[in-house]
Amino acid sequence: MSTAITMASMSTYAILGCGSVGHAVAEELEREQKDVLILDKDEDRVEALRDQDLDARTADIRESAVAESIADRDVILIMATDVETNKTAVKHLREQSGERYIVVRASDPVSADEFTDLGADVVINPSTVIADSALRALESGELEYKTGELVDSIDSTTSKMAILTHHRPNPDAIASAVALQAIADDRDVDADVIYDGEMSLQENRAFVNLLGIDLVSKADISLDTYDTITLINHAHATEPAVDGVVDIYIDHAEPQFEMEVAFSDIRPNVSSSSTILTKYLQTLDLTVSEEVATALLYGIRAETLDFKRDTTPADLTAAAYLYPFADHDTLEQVEAPSMSPETLDVLAEAIHNREVKGSHLVTNAGFVRDQDALGQAAQRLLNLEGITTSAVFAITDDAIYLAARSKDIRMNIGSVLEDAFGDIGETAGHSTDASATIPLGIFTGIETSEENRGTLLSLVEKAVRTKLFEALGVETSDGNGS
Repeated sequence: MSTAITMASMSTYAILGCGSVGHAVAEELEREQKDVLILDKDEDRVEALRDQDLDARTADIRESAVAESIADRDVILIMATDVETNKTAVKHLREQSGERYIVVRASDPVSADEFTDLGADVVINPSTVIADSALRALESGELEYKTGELVDSIDSTTSKMAILTHHRPNPDAIASAVALQAIADDRDVDADVIYDGEMSLQENRAFVNLLGIDLVSKADISLDTYDTITLINHAHATEPAVDGVVDIYIDHAEPQFEMEVAFSDIRPNVSSSSTILTKYLQTLDLTVSEEVATALLYGIRAETLDFKRDTTPADLTAAAYLYPFADHDTLEQVEAPSMSPETLDVLAEAIHNREVKGSHLVTNAGFVRDQDALGQAAQRLLNLEGITTSAVFAITDDAIYLAARSKDIRMNIGSVLEDAFGDIGETAGHSTDASATIPLGIFTGIETSEENRGTLLSLVEKAVRTKLFEALGVETSDGNGS
């Protein structure tokens, strides 16, 4: 079958069988000023169509002569209600010429498959179309309802609104929080975006700095000064970030803890919270600033690994909406941040000490001053061929710090670190990005000094590798290797 014809080049149409569906299609094509010919065996129907200034003629579409009479038509739409009649029409058309683009009406999935086998280019099942339309209308109505509830929650703020991201927030959490802050600002509500922990990954710091995003550290404020509390992207936390009632909760995954929430919007059918916030902005018909659009677009891209992981149609349409408003030069700078000399040293040490088991890489970077460099090293090592999970640990002052990254959709690296080190240290993160901080005394019982650095590192390395590989479900060995 030829594929030389494209919909863009098609200009002449024939509708075979013109019941209610065919009539609706004919009217739409006429509105678009297309050249449409209608063939139907019902003389009264044909006469009624002519009264509407439509080009309609009487013909039995089961006859082979019909295929010859419409040989000059580019697109054939076979819309009769009888499946056998439509099958006969498709057969005659394909026998007469393989060049026509054929759209045919089916009655069920079985007949749809049969039409495809006969050579139809597009098969339409009206019941499926109606169901899809109903679902889209339901989705649109639900979004409008949710949007109304959200703005009501924001409008109920009397003093100030707190928007809390998860511990060590990733781009999706930051972008979503910034977008919600923009919605609050449009409602004349003062809101702060609040983060907990460190902004460890250099790429995330570049993201915040280049876009001029104002973040407030949770350590520097008291939540008692805020009367509206919002949590964004907290699904993978092991416990609520606040005590008491949460006024607004937004996430693209189900939370792992119970909490009392006044308004929640949890959508596991999308892959980023940035997608959810983009839909809110669209529903509210707000003008999206360049900064917010850039942040949200980057949030979607980062959470879906540039549309390569668990990407849904909603994520793609949200990204398409944001694309014209975003600053792509800034996006390029965010995605390729400069690397400090210490980060380069950490990466070199991590590469040298790496141990790979299956698709998991674990390594130590020795003693470091800047623990943030470990996150960037882990991200870089994730790009090695065959690696789906990377973990880099090092000794910093009086603690062991570990940064891990994963692109394995079957694994939640945050849960892995919690299983391995949750009972002896602090862990944080989610499915793709996590960290752990473990007091040195847990493993060694000795203080760090110049004299015992080698012994200390050896003890830490063996203990961390063993516990981490066990949590990853792979056997451990005493030797290192790549």
